Amino acid sequence: MSYIGRGTESISNVEVLDNLTFDGSASYTLQKLSTNFVPSSANNLLISISGVVQQGNFSVSGSTITFDTTISASDTCDWILHYGTGLITTVADGAITEAKLGSSAVTTAKINNGAITSAKLDSGLALGKIGQVVSASTATEVINTTTSNVDVGLSANITPTSTSSKIYVVISASTAGYTGSSNNMNGICRFIRNTSDTGFEFTTARLDAVTGGQVGGAVSFSFLDSPSSTSALTYKVQQRLGTSGDGRQVHFSFNNRASVITLMEVLA
Repeated sequence: MSYIGRGTESISNVEVLDNLTFDGSASYTLQKLSTNFVPSSANNLLISISGVVQQGNFSVSGSTITFDTTISASDTCDWILHYGTGLITTVADGAITEAKLGSSAVTTAKINNGAITSAKLDSGLALGKIGQVVSASTATEVINTTTSNVDVGLSANITPTSTSSKIYVVISASTAGYTGSSNNMNGICRFIRNTSDTGFEFTTARLDAVTGGQVGGAVSFSFLDSPSSTSALTYKVQQRLGTSGDGRQVHFSFNNRASVITLMEVLA
């Protein structure tokens, strides 16, 4: 039945590709004006072979079209039409390829929150390595007159997101020490992870050759821990005297001034 209007080959959105020359194979190279042509998808192609329109019985990969069966060398390719944009109200599956996306076409507003995961980030990107930061403080003075380690009330909890993460621990505190009737004193603090000693200790106050002397001030110490864990971790500070007796004392959060502990997860 005849109709009034343009033929499909005259529609501006339809590209006419070069006819194929069949040789008994199933796969052929699509071209337009003798240049390899990559279609949007197999669904965008309409092909006539020996007067029979073909659609849905072939696949495409790049510029290669592969039919579901071999095509006899005696068959003739009448025409190949590639349907472009503007003709289809619903985009066919696989029709939007990387080549079809314009430069700067995808904006930040089009990216859903949380859509980009760490797995999609290139390992070579110079991104920040701090996964999370937690902090806690105390302003209650603790005095120790013994060589036994005692809690100073300063602790914080963190749960690493990966066993390869490290935990960077930082404390800032106001400390003091008294020599009493002796002429020296040495105050020591250590970091505890859960119930285990991390092996990291630092001197909070020290005074030599001064009987009845007092020393104090702000101190800040840090260390990098490798817990190899994704379980909840508690880091806390304990203090003790290097040598007890003769009225020696060591103070933490001296005069009830604030002391702070900060934990940072350093990603691998």
